[in-house]
Amino acid sequence: MKKITRRSALKAAAAGIAAPMVFRHHATAAPSETLYHASFAADGMGASDWGALTASPHVKLVAVAEVDANRIAKVKTRFPDVKVYTDWRELLDKEKNLNSANISTPDHMHASISLRAMRQGINVYTQKPLTQTIAESRLMAKVAAEMKVVTQMGIQVHADKKHRTCVALIQSGAIGKVKEVHSWSGKTWGDDKPRPDRKDEVPATFDWDKWLGVAAERPFIKGYYHPGEWRKRLDFGTGTFGDMGCHILDPVFSSLALTAPKSVKSTGEEAHADSWGLETAVTFVFPETKYTTDNVTLYWTNGKRRPPAEIVKHLGDHKLEFQGSIYIGTEGVLYSPYDGGRMPILLPEEKYKERKDLPSLPSENHYLQFVDACRGVGKTGAPFSFAGPMTESILLGCLSTRFPEKSLEWDAAKMLITNESAANKFVSREYRKGWEVAGV
Repeated sequence: MKKITRRSALKAAAAGIAAPMVFRHHATAAPSETLYHASFAADGMGASDWGALTASPHVKLVAVAEVDANRIAKVKTRFPDVKVYTDWRELLDKEKNLNSANISTPDHMHASISLRAMRQGINVYTQKPLTQTIAESRLMAKVAAEMKVVTQMGIQVHADKKHRTCVALIQSGAIGKVKEVHSWSGKTWGDDKPRPDRKDEVPATFDWDKWLGVAAERPFIKGYYHPGEWRKRLDFGTGTFGDMGCHILDPVFSSLALTAPKSVKSTGEEAHADSWGLETAVTFVFPETKYTTDNVTLYWTNGKRRPPAEIVKHLGDHKLEFQGSIYIGTEGVLYSPYDGGRMPILLPEEKYKERKDLPSLPSENHYLQFVDACRGVGKTGAPFSFAGPMTESILLGCLSTRFPEKSLEWDAAKMLITNESAANKFVSREYRKGWEVAGV
C-alpha cells in the first residue's frame, strides 16, 4: 500500500481528488502511519520534548537543528541516523516529508521557526512562552487556524489531574463566582547587574550568528546568554513571568475563560537595560466571564514576593508553597499549589468535606495528546487558539514592567496600549536584516 503523506493528500485535494476522510478535519497523517518529526534544539528542553514525543511508536525523529555541536551527542546516541543541521531554515528547505516538529529553542526564535513550519503544513509543538512578543502570538494563532495544522504549546500541567480538577472545580461553581486570583512563583529569572563590558571568543563548535537569529548583533559573552541564561535577557527570554506564568496561569485562564485584559499595572521591579527584573508584581483587570464577578482582578508576583497576609490567612494550617494560585470566590476559596503534585484544596475545609458532588479528573498525556491529534485522533488541550491569547496577556504583563506604576490600558482588537504611546514599540520587535518574520 502506498504511504499517504500530508503533502500527497493536500495535492490530491488541490486537484479535486477526494482525500481520505481523516484529512478533511485534521491536517495530519492517517492514524496507522508514522509521523516524520523534526526537533529544533537537540538538547536541554529540546531533548525533553523529542524524548517525550518519540516515546510514541508513531513518531520517527528524522532531523534536528542545533547551533551548538557540543549538544548533539544525546540525540545521536539515541538516533544514530538522525540528520543534524546547523541552520533551521536549511532543515525546512530539505526535509520534504515532515509531518510534525517541536520548537524548543530560546524564546526569541519560537515565532520565526513555528510560522515557517506551519506555513509548510507541518504540525507544531512549540515551547512556552509561545512567542516573545504580543504581535507574534497573535500571528501564530492566526496562521495555525488558516493552515488547519495541529498545534500544542508546551505547558505539560495543562493535562495534569491537578490542573484539570482545578478547572472543573471552578467551573462547577464550587466557590461561586471568582472575584480575584493571586498567583505567584518564587523563581527569579532576571538580573539587576549590567551587561559585562567585554567580548569573548566564540567557540569553534558554536554558531553565534545563527543562535542570535532575529535578534540584533552583539558581542558574544561566555556564559551570559548560552546556555540557559538567555531567559533573563530582554532580547531573548521573558524572565520568570513570561516563562512560569504560562504554567501557573494556565489553569487560571482555562477555568475562568479569561479574554484579553482591560488594563495591566506593574508595581514591582522595573525591567533593566539588558535584563528582566528579579521581583515582579503585576496586576491585571479582566472583563467579566460566566465564572467571575465583574472586572475580575489577577495579581501576579515572583521572587520573594507573595500574596498579602489577608489572602494567605484563608489557607489556615496549609503551607504556602513556592508556586501556586489562590482563587477568591463569592462562596469560598480554592488553593491550588503548583509544586509537588498537590491537588487543589477547597476552603474552608469544613464546608466542603461532606460534598460528594465535587469533580475530580484524571491526568492525560500532554505529549501523546499532540501525537494522537497529528494522527487524526482527538484534539490537543493547549492549541494556539488558546495558548496565543493567553501568552498575549502574559507578555503584556512583562511589557508593563518597563513602565512601572503606570496603569496601561489595552485595546486588544487594535493590539494597542491607548494611554502610553511609548509602550507600543514593545508590542512587536524589530528583526535583524535577513531574519525578518513575514506578517508581523
